[in-house]
Amino acid sequence: MESQNYLGIYISRDKATVVYLGLSGRVGKVLGCFSVSVEEQEQANMQVLAGLIAQGCVQRRWSYSDVSVALDCAMFMQHGVHSEFSDPKQIAATIRFDTEEALATDIANIALAFEITSSGQGGSDLTVFTAQRKILSEVLVSLQQHNLDPVTIEPDVSCLSRFICRKAPSAESRQPGTLFGILSDRNGYLVIPAASDSSGPEKASTVRTFLVGSAQDRGELLAREVLVTTALVKSGEPINYFKVFDSTGTVNYQQLSEKLSIEAGEVDWPGASGTESQAPGDSAEPVDYAIAYGAALALSEKGHRVNFRDDFSPFQGKKLKMQQALKFAAICVTVLLVAIGLNFQTQLFKNHKNRSKLRAKFAENYSSVMLGEKLSAKEEPVVAVRKLRSELGRIRDAKKGLITIKGEKAISSKLTLVLTAFNKCAAQTNLNIKSVTITANDIIVTGDTSSRQNTLKFFETLRSNGLDVLKPGFNLIGGRDNFNITLAPK
Repeated sequence: MESQNYLGIYISRDKATVVYLGLSGRVGKVLGCFSVSVEEQEQANMQVLAGLIAQGCVQRRWSYSDVSVALDCAMFMQHGVHSEFSDPKQIAATIRFDTEEALATDIANIALAFEITSSGQGGSDLTVFTAQRKILSEVLVSLQQHNLDPVTIEPDVSCLSRFICRKAPSAESRQPGTLFGILSDRNGYLVIPAASDSSGPEKASTVRTFLVGSAQDRGELLAREVLVTTALVKSGEPINYFKVFDSTGTVNYQQLSEKLSIEAGEVDWPGASGTESQAPGDSAEPVDYAIAYGAALALSEKGHRVNFRDDFSPFQGKKLKMQQALKFAAICVTVLLVAIGLNFQTQLFKNHKNRSKLRAKFAENYSSVMLGEKLSAKEEPVVAVRKLRSELGRIRDAKKGLITIKGEKAISSKLTLVLTAFNKCAAQTNLNIKSVTITANDIIVTGDTSSRQNTLKFFETLRSNGLDVLKPGFNLIGGRDNFNITLAPK
């Protein structure tokens, strides 16, 4: 499996710890680590802290694909909230209403992140984390100004719980009824790792955070907080072991065992994650280092995460930006193709309209040239043009005397018969010919004589010269016998 490098940042108001982690699947190897602080600087704000983080990464020439942030517990609050639903999607849709009802306060300026601790027919018990949107905006904008856009912004206790479940010795983290207590120089964390159950989905760990004063008795503080935490556990499984890491090393474990009536002992925290936890480079406070490590491990997980960005400012990362760019490109291409199609259809309509006009004009001229022959609707103009060229060539050859057409011979012989008949009876019948139309099949003659008798005599002369008189028509007008006849050779 291809390995990727991630950046985990544990950030508070004046201090940050950064872990550079190489991941291959779920196995992580620390490639570097450093801490920065603005406590002694004149301008102690989040922008300056973000600048120091970016500067430290550039100096070490770290190359990473994604960033994850763990938020210090002083910057958020934790609550227990009940939901009437068991489905995570329904819970996510109603969590703000349930939280507002549970806190009895307006949460318009609050960002939420939640985790399901238990679920049943009566609904779900949730651990809800709330943070001021102003604080989250300050952290996010400051990091983004230095090209650090975190995929997740999680509570530090969630990252610490992930570190314990992944990197703590299996004999301790998987032992039933084990409670982990971690004390840094100013914060305290209690984590009960979720019991692994192969028959169902992975359950959430029970977590709590609290602040630690510099003058407080850490043993007394732990004893009090453990009693509160065990009272919140609804699994019914008793706490049998208490594993503690104290950054100051001042906790008396024997006294703590006597107060809690459970076995209490120290956990080898610096070595909890194995030899790779000894990060090269700068040293870091062990608890801060573990939280930053857990933040980086979040980038290898799939599914639901306790992420403030889901509610406050959904991550617009590389994949999402690429998807949005592809969607925008697809829309642009679709619009372009539609525009090209409309333009093509418009041009095609114009061409078709012009073609129809040209065809109508051509059909009219074609009929005139081809002696009344109509242009068929199915006939292609190319075929008609070929016929016209053929007819033009025939006429030119006929004028030059190069060819003699059979049809022309027939017309000439018909014309000879008609003229012969005209000459024989023209004087006797006072014949007057108005028109003679000769086609390949027949001859149409229109004219008049001085009387009906002379007209009939003209018809007899035609028959005697080899012509049949067809469809004779007579009409007496102004003393002249008008006729209209069709002649055909016998």
